[in-house]
Amino acid sequence: QVQLVESGGGLVQAGGSLRLSCAASGRTFSSYDMGWFRQAPGKEREFVAAIKRSGINRYYLDSVKGRFTISRDNAKNTVYLQMNSLKPEDTAVYYCARYRVGSSNWANVEYLEVWGQGTLVTVSS
Repeated sequence: QVQLVESGGGLVQAGGSLRLSCAASGRTFSSYDMGWFRQAPGKEREFVAAIKRSGINRYYLDSVKGRFTISRDNAKNTVYLQMNSLKPEDTAVYYCARYRVGSSNWANVEYLEVWGQGTLVTVSS
């Protein structure tokens, strides 16, 4: 059973940066597209970013474009989310997830088949 373990969350002031990491177990990491989602208190889980298995194609939530960067290192079975210019509205639990093979709707949670436990990001004003 594949496991995803996030790290790197924490408390940061507005305008600051954090880098989230997600380490995957197993040997098939490079075969799957990966994504980051987030869930703020009282809100539904929302798509943040996705990256194709090759690492070339990347997709972002409009509100994070230009501030967040998703990347992956297939040799290390790890996907990253570099978050810059953080805003209080970015406060949420951030989840790493693996897409089902053949997924095309990056924002639809039904296309995700494996989730991490989440890491909390708190941005103070």
